[in-house]
Amino acid sequence: MNMRVWGLLVCAALSIGASPHHSRHAPRQSLTAEAIEQAQFGQGQKDNTALIVKAEVLLDRAGFSPGVIDGRDGDNYRKAVAAFQRHSGLDPTGTLDGDTFNVLAATSRDPVMADYAITEGDVKGPFTKNIPANLEAMAKLPALDYPSPRNALAERFHMSEALLATLNSGADFTRLGTHIVATDVPQKPRHTRVAKVVIDKSARTLSAFDADGNLVAFYPASIGSAAKPAPSGEFRVKSVAHNPTYHYDPRFGFKGVKAQHKFTIQPGPKNPVGLVWIDLSAPSYGIHGTASPEKIGKTESHGCIRLTNWDALDLAGMVHRGTVVDFVG
Repeated sequence: MNMRVWGLLVCAALSIGASPHHSRHAPRQSLTAEAIEQAQFGQGQKDNTALIVKAEVLLDRAGFSPGVIDGRDGDNYRKAVAAFQRHSGLDPTGTLDGDTFNVLAATSRDPVMADYAITEGDVKGPFTKNIPANLEAMAKLPALDYPSPRNALAERFHMSEALLATLNSGADFTRLGTHIVATDVPQKPRHTRVAKVVIDKSARTLSAFDADGNLVAFYPASIGSAAKPAPSGEFRVKSVAHNPTYHYDPRFGFKGVKAQHKFTIQPGPKNPVGLVWIDLSAPSYGIHGTASPEKIGKTESHGCIRLTNWDALDLAGMVHRGTVVDFVG
């Protein structure tokens, strides 16, 4: 069921130094699924793309999201490594070392890569091939779906589209039955009950805890901006809306939006708030998904807390009305 989301202070991405084309570049090293599967820690491993992909998958499975799995030693990856190290009683350097890799590898013995046969559902769409950046232009579209099967599959497997393409050179992602290799990551949101969410504004991270104070999940996040900062203090979850529409009010005064009237943007994964909206008791603030997962932690938002769609859905399955949300930093 689609739900309207009113009064959202969110979502125009404001660059803070990350190139918008960064994710389109293929990883530095040529990769195979076998190389990723067999990757082990050793000297000179900092830029070992296969090892980083393996570590990213293991972190994702363990509840420490690196954001988009891309094989890069980037900020979100290092945040996830540091959080895992801290949780495991290791020195939280954010750098993968031998001890960290051994503890991480012990969390899951299953293969990190899997064969996947493209289904009819993957190729039939619907797709929205050309999605404008302008909000007013978005409002003219009947839906904001994935632009292609490859893009949808990349998000399904929590991967950058560049990494998926590199691992499947020459594959026809539009053909039913095509076999591809992809990361083997969780496909369903968890339902562990979360009692408290801590949003660290300066670190740009979100941590979720159960009633006993145990860390349940860790995610990188885009959190507010200098122009429209996120709030401070303690709030609570009011409700969760899946597949929301997005309603713009001219009172928001977003840069580049000239409309002097309210308008609505239809649902879809490329909607400004993605696939889910977690409404907070702070008026007009929420936690939500995104149309551009590769920009999480590298761009700012208009006050709200933006996660990848898969991380937002994971969190949405664990929070409930009344879950405490504490903004710190």
